Amino acid sequence: MLTSRAAILALVVCVIALSLAYPLREYVMQRSQIAQLQDERARMRENVSHLEEREEALSDEDYVEREARARLHYQYPDETAYIVIRPGSEAEDEADPAAPDEPWFTQLWRSVEEADRPEPDDGL
Repeated sequence: MLTSRAAILALVVCVIALSLAYPLREYVMQRSQIAQLQDERARMRENVSHLEEREEALSDEDYVEREARARLHYQYPDETAYIVIRPGSEAEDEADPAAPDEPWFTQLWRSVEEADRPEPDDGL
């Protein structure tokens, strides 16, 4: 059986284990938090480098002119701009087969009304 010395030794071991459990858990949590923060810092540095490259590109006047012409269709006063519209592209946009015939709230109200009507019971 258990002697008093063995019981005291088991009690001391349990106290030591319990006193080390909380600091060990905190250590592990802090290490995971440090790893998360390091990952976030790496993402932020990558984002900063991307933004610096973007700033450098936007400081170039030729790049800004190309972007204004391509995206915004800007032109110089003595130039004439032409925009080509493909035939049938407007008709395709207007005739969307997946578009509903009525607004969403009407469909919602109809579904509520259908759910409110009880199904006929067959006597079961």
